[in-house]
Amino acid sequence: MLNRRDTLRGLALTIGVGASGWAERALAAAAPAPALTWTPTALTPDQARVLDVVAELIIPKTDTPGAREAGVPQFIDRALANYYEKDQADRLRAGLTRMDADAQAAHGAAFIALTPQQQVDLLTAYEREGVAAKAQTPSQSHFFPALEDMVTVGYFTSEPGATVALQYDPVPGAYRGCVPLAEIGRAWATR
Repeated sequence: MLNRRDTLRGLALTIGVGASGWAERALAAAAPAPALTWTPTALTPDQARVLDVVAELIIPKTDTPGAREAGVPQFIDRALANYYEKDQADRLRAGLTRMDADAQAAHGAAFIALTPQQQVDLLTAYEREGVAAKAQTPSQSHFFPALEDMVTVGYFTSEPGATVALQYDPVPGAYRGCVPLAEIGRAWATR
């Protein structure tokens, strides 16, 4: 039986967004972090700023809106405040705090003040840790894969993610199986 996390991970893979490959997109589209335009409820302001930068690094603005423009950090903050179990929310908040502490220890600056390459290097290390942690103790999850999942779900369930990044057609028409992706362009979403 699938749980919610497995279902969402399957959704992410179905629409073509895997955990790998985000680093190259992030460096290509890196931009400085603007001031927060929203007030976090489940996160501290520092955690919210880190989340804002990380979300934009995972899904940067390209020819489609990025995670920041789609409101992904606010989505995650609301999910932590209203829907996450306490231990899951605490693990994600601790991970965001750890990112700042690790940035200070390695580079002497807050995570949001690092260069895009330094930020991506830290995120890549967390991604490797998450893979290793899952292999060693599958029941204990690392914060970074959960964060990647939340960014992906937040983005592709947002209006820009579902209507701009994906092709939106409320009535897609007749079923045609095994159609090459090059023929249809982007994956499909419906509302």
